[in-house]
Amino acid sequence: MDILTIFILCALIAMAITSIANTQSFTRLKPLSPQKSPFISLLVPARDEAGVIGETVQRLLRQDYPHFELVLLDDDSSDGTLQRATLAAGGDARLRVIQGKPLPAGWTGKNWACHQLAGEAGGEVLVFTDADVQWEPGALRYLAGWMEHTRADTFTVWPTQETVTWPERLVVPMMNFVILAYLPELCVRFTPWRSFAAANGQCLAFRNEAYARCGGHAAVKADIVEDVALARLTKAQGLRLVMALGEGQIGGRMYTSWHEVRFGFAKNILAGHGNLPAFLVLSALFHWLVFLVPWILLALSIAAGGHGSVWAPLAMIVLGFSVRALSAALPPELPARSALFERLLGAALLPVSVVMMSIIAGQSLWWRYRHGGPQWKGRTVEKARKT
Repeated sequence: MDILTIFILCALIAMAITSIANTQSFTRLKPLSPQKSPFISLLVPARDEAGVIGETVQRLLRQDYPHFELVLLDDDSSDGTLQRATLAAGGDARLRVIQGKPLPAGWTGKNWACHQLAGEAGGEVLVFTDADVQWEPGALRYLAGWMEHTRADTFTVWPTQETVTWPERLVVPMMNFVILAYLPELCVRFTPWRSFAAANGQCLAFRNEAYARCGGHAAVKADIVEDVALARLTKAQGLRLVMALGEGQIGGRMYTSWHEVRFGFAKNILAGHGNLPAFLVLSALFHWLVFLVPWILLALSIAAGGHGSVWAPLAMIVLGFSVRALSAALPPELPARSALFERLLGAALLPVSVVMMSIIAGQSLWWRYRHGGPQWKGRTVEKARKT
């Protein structure tokens, strides 16, 4: 067995062990009511979200948790987001809508919006959630219950992702794949090391005093992946960070087309690699090596007419499929047979996902060298860092 084969097999075995451990240890947002009911501020930054904001507001106001407010910031929308949000609330006094102030130098748009929201919040717990995230009626109660049960200072939920088109199915689940395969959840929860920190800005909750100790969004004002930056600050302050799976209670559809998927992931992927282009390129090469090379080795073995062993590349392919299939099994209930088939097919098409992620990485690098940073909702995000 050559060195390349040994390296790939060791990498895949390590991913498989991490994935299996994570599926057992991850907190899941199952029904659990808190013994105490602190006042919670639900904080929603919104920029040109007219298509979804009405349903989002209605779902958040239908939460069965007894003590909460909903504060929505309209970040200079041009599509009537503010009006649709107000109309959807139907006069419910728990909703407050504020108009965002102009973006200052040195800030990214979302971080500035969240900073303003935090300044308006009156809750003991602050829950930041995106405008396109959908909450079931018991979700806020369960979040409060698990936050209390795990004694979390910062609590982040990985929403259950709805995927419809094949570009979505092949790319969006890669978020769960990366978290499951590369980041031991027990290390996130119980060790002080900042390298074991991750969070999802689609749903990110803080105890008010923990948010203040971390410095809030002002401390990460120029970070594109502000959720991860805040998770690391949580660790740096000796606070407890807990990650949870949405279990269908918190979920949504991030993107609806290959264009949206490509641009949405390209916005964050370079920042997720420390804003180091060389690291992003090495990451892409690593994934080609681990998930595409085994197929090439298998083809070469077959073409050799039996002179080359097929067992090693087959083992690598099966291991890769198994790790990806674990992330495909994250929804809380066994899906319908056709949906299960689609998830398994998506797992089998992992090499295609790797190629698509490479295209996304290329898009991110193009933006960096052509425009100075990601293009998102009419703004060049990275320019905030350089101003």
